[in-house]
Amino acid sequence: MELQQLRYFVAVAEHRHFTRAAEAAHVSQPALSKQIAVLERELGSPLFSRARGNVTLTPAGDTLLPFARRILADVEGARIEVRELGGLARGRLRLGATPTLLTGLLASVLREYHDAYPGIELFVEESGSRDLVHLLSDGSLDLALIVLPLHAHDPALRTETVLREELVVVSDGSIRARSLRVADLARYPLVMFREGYDLRDVTLAAFRRARVQPHFAVEGGEMDAVLGFVEAGLGVAVVPKMVVRDRPKLHATPLGRPGLTRTVALAYRRDVEPSAAARAFRVMVASID
Repeated sequence: MELQQLRYFVAVAEHRHFTRAAEAAHVSQPALSKQIAVLERELGSPLFSRARGNVTLTPAGDTLLPFARRILADVEGARIEVRELGGLARGRLRLGATPTLLTGLLASVLREYHDAYPGIELFVEESGSRDLVHLLSDGSLDLALIVLPLHAHDPALRTETVLREELVVVSDGSIRARSLRVADLARYPLVMFREGYDLRDVTLAAFRRARVQPHFAVEGGEMDAVLGFVEAGLGVAVVPKMVVRDRPKLHATPLGRPGLTRTVALAYRRDVEPSAAARAFRVMVASID
């Protein structure tokens, strides 16, 4: 099994088309097809189903894909690490973050990082914590800022707590109480995040502990949509305090003791030596207070 074969395999898996994959890999289509065939013979199983020109992964291809991506990512990481031995004048950092953290926390950190290391190329992926964990696992990201706990945690990942955020209830100003209990929220229509969104899990877990049933006015949005719905008067939502700073139409009400918080952590693979660019970012994030 050769690296070039894995590169061609991943290209076909991503494009689902041999000709387009060959163009992306800057190789002729017959040469690419030949290397895929050699790889399939070596593994003893077809990797693609080619029925009527529709290219799909076989079960063997599905199994190989995350391993192939991880191997290629590790090789690229090693190449970059060697290139960076002279310092942080050049390099690359692939970073993931949830939407809330991207706008509320990461922007200022990235500015500081870019000022300190202008030669490092920054690639940012915005997604939910679960998706970011998958991207870390298959080698598509170097680091990710995620929210703990995770329901399904890859044992190959390590997490370092960065901070704990206070969660508040936001409204269009219709709530004027000094504070609210979670049980009090049962009286208000809730604007709720989509399935799989970190804040949805935190909020619903709090309702279960309080033994009350939430009433959803709207559900299914991400942060900007949820805040917009609250501003429009459709209901209230539980969000990190930091996102309310630049929304003058929103009113934040603290939650009474013990309150609600969420834990922000930096995640990375424990089985891969981090690049110099990743190590520098970890040091910078550790200084957040």
